[in-house]
Amino acid sequence: MYIGARIKELRKEKRLSLKELAEKSGVQIATLSRIEHLKMMGTVDSHMKIAQALGVDITQLYTNLSSSPEPINIKTNENKSDVFVANDKTSKEVLISKALSKKMLPVLIKIEPKGKTKTERNPLGSEKFIYILEGDLCVYIKEESFSLSKTNSIYFDASLEHYFENKGHQTAKALSITTPVNL
Repeated sequence: MYIGARIKELRKEKRLSLKELAEKSGVQIATLSRIEHLKMMGTVDSHMKIAQALGVDITQLYTNLSSSPEPINIKTNENKSDVFVANDKTSKEVLISKALSKKMLPVLIKIEPKGKTKTERNPLGSEKFIYILEGDLCVYIKEESFSLSKTNSIYFDASLEHYFENKGHQTAKALSITTPVNL
């Protein structure tokens, strides 16, 4: 069982709706929904607020949790993907389900010509691998830039500020793999 399932189980035992738990805990309903649907983990602070609202000790949220992911996870066209649209020129599609239970996060990045992603900075110890599938991308890491084209790749410390820009004339697509998972 994962943290989201445990919270949902306790919420149901207390006969609370998501809206009621949001009101009692001060945690936004969208955040609670994402936690329960394994789209995000939440923070220790949000867990403490949720536990208090449920009238349980925070340790009860972590009782009987599983740390090992499903041994096999197949992504098919029938499975819905999580697609995050950063702006009108960029999107990121998570290529696995139950991402928060995994040790790495594979994402398909699509950037239209003249588009760029937001600047990211992952936690210390994070790593990122980018493989260009189509088009050309400029990868900016700190003050350095790296021009990559189809079949080129780059591997870097994802705790450094970074972003991607498409300076080409066709849509760029890249496979991004980040570890550990950070949404």
